[in-house]
Amino acid sequence: VLHNFLALHQITKRTISTASGRQFENTVPKKQKQFQEDNGIPVHLKSGIADALLYRATMILIVGRMAYAIFELAVASFPKKQD
Repeated sequence: VLHNFLALHQITKRTISTASGRQFENTVPKKQKQFQEDNGIPVHLKSGIADALLYRATMILIVGRMAYAIFELAVASFPKKQD
């Protein structure tokens, strides 16, 4: 059992140490320039159409849930008639 555990330890150690061989392009300066640009667009919409769609969908869901909550409060505030 100890031999299997040591072998597993060696395999995981080897895969973690060799995973850093990939090189990725540093996109931080490009993103900093995009988000710091003074173009009148709010920061939560600067990434493009996807941000605008997510923002609008979120606002629609929030307004819908608020209307439903107000409706439920109105229904709950009036007692039902006993027949």
